Amino acid sequence: MLSRYNSKKVLITGHTGFKGSWLATWLLSLGAEVHGISLDPPSNPSNFSVLGLGSKVFDHRNDLLSLEEVKPLIQEIQPDYIFHLAAQSLVRPSYEDPLTTFKVNSLGTAHILESVRSFSKKVNIVLITSDKSYDNIELERGYEETDVLGGKDPYSASKGMAELVIKSYFHSFLKDNNFIRLAVTRAGNVIGGGDWARDRIVPDCVRAWAEKKKPEIRNPDATRPWQHVLEPLGGYLLLGALLSENNNFNGEAYNFGPAKDNNFSVRDLIEEMKKNWSSVEWIDSSKGKEKLYEAKLLRLNCEKAMNHLKWEPILNFEETIELTVNWYKKYYSGNDIYDFTLSQIEEYSRKGKTRGAYWI
Repeated sequence: MLSRYNSKKVLITGHTGFKGSWLATWLLSLGAEVHGISLDPPSNPSNFSVLGLGSKVFDHRNDLLSLEEVKPLIQEIQPDYIFHLAAQSLVRPSYEDPLTTFKVNSLGTAHILESVRSFSKKVNIVLITSDKSYDNIELERGYEETDVLGGKDPYSASKGMAELVIKSYFHSFLKDNNFIRLAVTRAGNVIGGGDWARDRIVPDCVRAWAEKKKPEIRNPDATRPWQHVLEPLGGYLLLGALLSENNNFNGEAYNFGPAKDNNFSVRDLIEEMKKNWSSVEWIDSSKGKEKLYEAKLLRLNCEKAMNHLKWEPILNFEETIELTVNWYKKYYSGNDIYDFTLSQIEEYSRKGKTRGAYWI
């Protein structure tokens, strides 16, 4: 199924980010011609930079908030597939600068759709929002694609706004368009090597441990659906391939999350990481500090993706953590991280084939 990307033009927005750089690497290994639109890498170091992707993809540094920049560029590229990942993707910065978060996540999405609605060639678009698009009332059953959208914090609300933009463009302009097909994806907490964003649990830990320090953990009892970055990316790639051959997926939304038994607390995550990184400790800083709103339980119901797409998560919790920690250990040892990243994609694919993932 993923062989469909061979020799195709694929545009990734946010290709300099954590997920975007992993997606670009996977697509390159599939033989795709990869184009990216993004601002500069969001961290230093960055996965995009350490993988050397600037010399491997068509690297366009443009601001999605400028339709005057983005529309002619997309028209020039004429992509076969678009994966829209560009976003302000962190909760704490959304409190520090809510207006930018609202603009980037909603207007940036609108500019992508506005740029393609006059296309006269076929293009398949996968728009990535977030599990935090849902109005989180901490449902035990997990959120389904038909549940109410819109969160309480600026980041969650901005993702709900993006969903409204997508719905409006689809039903107003694109539903009966013979050239454009689109689908929406919502994924949970993604971890993996190459994430250096601030205020994220895995990067905070490995940065501290690499310097023989103890990270401070502000919410150790929060429960999240941890999944390796390759899990949702595999879902996005599968969905894009299916869009290109079947109109039944057009306009649909899909959750991509881990198996139900992969819901673990932050405390569980750190303790599992410690098994793969010797002689490290951490500090519980949950008491005595002012807290921003942060839901304790967030779970997705992925039955629609499993039933419609025949997708399912491949890795268990222990394998997810082992892949993640091994990447950082390899990076800090000074080895060739691009080849190692490819080897992790190959390892993931082998596990998928062994476990019956037909599409991989």
